[in-house]
Amino acid sequence: MFMPYQSIVNILIFFLLEVIPVAAQTNVIQFQSAPERTALLELYTSEGCSSCPPAETWFSGLKDSPRLWKDFAPVAFHVDYWNNLGWRDAWSDAEFSERQRSYAQLWHSENIYTPALVLNGKEWHNWFSGKNGPKSDGEKVGVLTVTSRDLKLWNATFVPTKDFTARYEIHAALLAGGIVSDVKAGENGGRQLKHDFVVLNLSQIGMTTSNGVVKGRIIVRSPKSSGGAARALVMWVTRTDELQPLQATGGWLVTPLKN
Repeated sequence: MFMPYQSIVNILIFFLLEVIPVAAQTNVIQFQSAPERTALLELYTSEGCSSCPPAETWFSGLKDSPRLWKDFAPVAFHVDYWNNLGWRDAWSDAEFSERQRSYAQLWHSENIYTPALVLNGKEWHNWFSGKNGPKSDGEKVGVLTVTSRDLKLWNATFVPTKDFTARYEIHAALLAGGIVSDVKAGENGGRQLKHDFVVLNLSQIGMTTSNGVVKGRIIVRSPKSSGGAARALVMWVTRTDELQPLQATGGWLVTPLKN
């Protein structure tokens, strides 16, 4: 199974006091899905992979998609298995590589590769066919709502349309965007790469169910550094110890600058 069940998990999330005034901290910040599924769109990539920049350019273009945060929520996982070929990707994490391996095991696949797109837990090969990203499959799976008053404590509520007796987990990814990296070595040596929707931290916690309502709470803390200008948060629900997302939601914490 992918990742052990955890009773207490903290996620690290960026908090800019100079961007969010103190007076605004008492306001409720909320991201909410529709009953129809919002897809989780995962990109597995690396600065050490010469085939990845075109995929990342396409992925970055999703910032302007009218479907963003409605039909899909994008997350870019930088893997670490390219790091021994001359260039260490500063955004890579062994945990992200392991997540991709867990997908490969689920699909009975012997190989993992980059760039790779995963849509709702399944390989997605025709991602390049449109600039606006995938459409929702329209299935009514339930409403996911996440709220915070201070960006330090997030409450997640999921009201499923079925499987009321199932056990659920909430997953959270802090994202950074507007990242510019000057690659000095490896397959992309001498190139300047740009990244968006980069996962900085990935965490999960078990949820509790009462009267058909599923709830979880995540404590958030500021990381020492992150980089980039845009910030976003994506959360998604799975059944306990499963990879495939049931419902997702998210949005900007710091809105990206217009090109």
